[in-house]
Amino acid sequence: MLVGVWTTGTVADAENSLQELKQLAETAGSVVLEGLIQRRQRPDPATYIGSGKAEELRDVVAATGADTVICDGELTPGQLRRLEEIVKVKVIDRTALILDIFAQHAKSREGKAQVELAQLEYLLPRLRGWGGNLSRQVGGRAAGGVGIGGRGPGETKLELDRRRIRERMAKLRREIASMSTTRETKRARRQRREVPAVAIAGYTNAGKSSLLNRLTGAGVLVEDALFATLDPTVRRARTPDGRLFTLADTVGFVRHLPHQLVEAFRSTLEEVSDADLILHVVDGSHPDPESQIKAVREVLAELNATHIPEIVVINKADVADPDTITRLTRREKHSVVVSARTGQGIDELLAAIERDLPRMDHEVRVLVPYRRGDLVARAHEEGEILAEEHTADGTLLHARVPAALAAELRRCAVPEKVGAGAERPA
Repeated sequence: MLVGVWTTGTVADAENSLQELKQLAETAGSVVLEGLIQRRQRPDPATYIGSGKAEELRDVVAATGADTVICDGELTPGQLRRLEEIVKVKVIDRTALILDIFAQHAKSREGKAQVELAQLEYLLPRLRGWGGNLSRQVGGRAAGGVGIGGRGPGETKLELDRRRIRERMAKLRREIASMSTTRETKRARRQRREVPAVAIAGYTNAGKSSLLNRLTGAGVLVEDALFATLDPTVRRARTPDGRLFTLADTVGFVRHLPHQLVEAFRSTLEEVSDADLILHVVDGSHPDPESQIKAVREVLAELNATHIPEIVVINKADVADPDTITRLTRREKHSVVVSARTGQGIDELLAAIERDLPRMDHEVRVLVPYRRGDLVARAHEEGEILAEEHTADGTLLHARVPAALAAELRRCAVPEKVGAGAERPA
């Protein structure tokens, strides 16, 4: 049973939000029986939907045989408890539902640790028991002769649970920090080689993984489900002029993405904040793509990534309404319309990436001896070849390359018989 509170916007916005909650519930493995929307200025502080609506909800739950109520918002521990007391079935909120989906889809060790940390952060204030008024006092002789006032009932089960959760959270944070070191090392290596980085970001199920596969042939899992991708995938690709860049697929965003997840997945989401260019993928076939764009940009702002150049990639053009595509392209001036499924618009997207990627700022003209063919190969791999000619003394190379490689090429360049306009070593 789905429940939403409509506080702002139009009735269509409220229905779209509940429809998305239905998709989330189905992704988590639930069967949705019915949905209910209440119009009010703000959620009720006691029961989220008000006592009268809560009793109406109880009757609908009894009539349909629903065993769970899912609320379209984050509920306080008190709201959850009071609503459960009225409807007599399990009540969960949107945050708990998203965390459950993440838990089902996490595959890597780091992904599982990140999800568990987010779940524990959500669970900690929602543990139920006598409250926090009983301290960790011990009773009887173990009190060490403290006397009157020093003999308590001992550590309650609630306190014990809270302590264990905090200890587990501290351990998970240490593990995530150690695991993120590997990614940071790889990222630092790419930055040292000055390989430009492109991050694919966007709303969940917008087609990010399909686009990565289309651009690189990565073979990443593509599934018509929310949050099918949790573990970031980084692949190499080339622009039409041959320049190498990396392309990173990231976890999908969603409206009201729980802050626990943004924090727990911060090391994963750094692929976005460290990128040179963001491909912001939008589902052109969605009934309200503008709200998805807004939600993604809110998360990008949380990650301090709003300063990074962005190309809006309007995906699913093969099934989208042409009027929606026209509206989006008029609104988003720097956009490309594509279909990752059919390949439509991919050449235009690659041309846009080539235009917006930072260029290598070290241009060299050197005669490289044939024994240093490894440097020529690196120039092909890491840089942009402008001209190449094979002479009797070596390979005459005109290229834009990273600073470190430019220095190496100049050091080993053949000083005699250098071709016209070629650089002599310092």
